[in-house]
Amino acid sequence: MSAPALVMLALGLWGLDRGGMWRDEAVTFQVARRTVPQIWRLLHGVDAVHGLYYLLMHAVLTVHPGEVVLRLPSVCAAALTAVLVAALGTRLVRPRVGLWAGLLYAVTPMTGHYAQEGRSYALVAAGAAAATLLFVRAVQGGSWWAYGTVLGLTCWLHEFAVLLLLAHGVSLALARVGVRVWRGWGCAGAAVVLLLLPMALVSRAQSAQVAWLREPALGTAQGLLRTFLGPTDEVYWACLVLALVGLAGLVGRRGEVTCAGVALPLVAVPPLVLMLVSQVSPLYVDRYVLYALSGAPLLVAAGADRVAGAVARLRPGGRRGPAPFLSRNDCPDDGTSQGRPRPPSAPAGPDLIGSPLLTLTGVLAVALALTHQLPLLRNDRDVAHRPDDLAAVSRAAAREVRPEDPVLFLPAQTRNAALTYPGAFRGVRDVALAEPGPESGTLYGREVDAEALRRRMARLDRVWVVADRDLLAGRWRPGSPVERAKLSVLGRDFVPGEESVQGDVTVRLYVRRSVVSGGSAPRPAPPRPARW
Repeated sequence: MSAPALVMLALGLWGLDRGGMWRDEAVTFQVARRTVPQIWRLLHGVDAVHGLYYLLMHAVLTVHPGEVVLRLPSVCAAALTAVLVAALGTRLVRPRVGLWAGLLYAVTPMTGHYAQEGRSYALVAAGAAAATLLFVRAVQGGSWWAYGTVLGLTCWLHEFAVLLLLAHGVSLALARVGVRVWRGWGCAGAAVVLLLLPMALVSRAQSAQVAWLREPALGTAQGLLRTFLGPTDEVYWACLVLALVGLAGLVGRRGEVTCAGVALPLVAVPPLVLMLVSQVSPLYVDRYVLYALSGAPLLVAAGADRVAGAVARLRPGGRRGPAPFLSRNDCPDDGTSQGRPRPPSAPAGPDLIGSPLLTLTGVLAVALALTHQLPLLRNDRDVAHRPDDLAAVSRAAAREVRPEDPVLFLPAQTRNAALTYPGAFRGVRDVALAEPGPESGTLYGREVDAEALRRRMARLDRVWVVADRDLLAGRWRPGSPVERAKLSVLGRDFVPGEESVQGDVTVRLYVRRSVVSGGSAPRPAPPRPARW
């Protein structure tokens, strides 16, 4: 199943160097370059859920600290996921279904988006796909401990991957498995939950980090379905119809999991559970359930295979009458299954179902979907398609700000641009900073209190402000007293001057009102105090 991996690698490497990181990637970049003790200290206060990923990226960026290297693990993980999806389709149905499903996963725009992002979500998707494949093997007689180990590690990459346990539980219920299988799955699941419990307790105390989330609505679920199946109308409706056809094989023989019985819970259970929980405590973001996407191409490919079988039976000389949706073990291409003869309900007919031409037709259909969605993929490689561009902010600062100039970051999170691209801010005076992030165990550094900030700003005639435009416009109010003090002093004592806007962030010069009204030039900036 190298074809899905090659396609995913080609799409993932295409335009990988966008020339700028957005804020979440920048956090990965600057945290992963800290020492291991500094990362460990940070995790006690924030981002515990990403701790394992930060440690992994610490090792990766030791090779070369660059944007392309930052994103390469995600590209490789997406390619691995495409292979694992193909392996699932092959094991649950037949090789052709696996090939189609793997290719569909690779060309889905959502897959490509997170394959080019320096965050953990593509790696979580790979772990979830591997755990699902091991789950299927365990039901068929394999090891439950291998399944539990992989799922446990995946949950430590992101704790919401634990919802995969619920999806697999639904698959077992649909398969009507025996007590032995339930016991094996239950023991593995209990081990995963116990392993995850320490991180869950720590991340619970850090829930203020997701306080910005809101309750998902019905439109949220509809939007996720469209994202999973294909953003464009033509691809979406074609895939939706095929996925519904693929659901026809939801329940198979007692004790055997089917493709639909695995894929439907995988694609539906984690997002729905997280959306329901988010009605009480908002936690839902689509990237948190990226791993559920792998179920969608399996359903679509299984539906396409069922349609192909129906078309074959309609041809002259083809098999007539109803034909059940058979698994690969029931009806392999060579007519036998682990030494058992082909079931009587599937008599031999013209070999269109096993025809390489039919397989090629499905591949061409995926290629057509890729061509149709190519403009979306091309736009996604543009740095402007991300939430922000810290490289552009740093370039704007480099044009305006000079060494020894005072700079105020409003809110403190905008300091991310200086931490990620320090060259543009080298030698400036960070007005509010008391202790840098690595030393203080914080993401953006520890700032002085409100009173100390007022004293520092009282000595300034001019200050460059790197700020969130919505905050300056009053569209939201900060909760921190220090951030409110920044706004208060700027509004009372300073007037805005020249600025350079980059998306939602502005680099703006503020000049003291008394200087402007007096018509005199601002006095030179005082020497930088040692504590700054």
